[in-house]
Amino acid sequence: MIPTSYYILLSAILFVIGATGVLVRRNAIVIFMSVELMLNSANLAFVAFARQFQPAGAVSQAALSGQVFVFFIMTVAAAEVAVGLALIVAIFKTKHSIDVDEVHQLKG
Repeated sequence: MIPTSYYILLSAILFVIGATGVLVRRNAIVIFMSVELMLNSANLAFVAFARQFQPAGAVSQAALSGQVFVFFIMTVAAAEVAVGLALIVAIFKTKHSIDVDEVHQLKG
């Protein structure tokens, strides 16, 4: 059995990589991928804590609530991808670039 601290450490590393990607990169698609990485790191933390508080051989309320949070995060992530990619396609059609430094004004 792997300790929960290992999962939380991996989750923190993934979150830092995602936050660095959002702050450093200028490509809109890479920024969206970094945000998805941060959301998945939160999912990993929720599942790790849900597993930690689950009694052996039984399904507890704490385990189910952690998994329900994961489903909500996955739903928000799917909606974010759909809306974000639609915005990126619309901006690319007008500006012919997805570099966020070049798209600082949203004038037609």
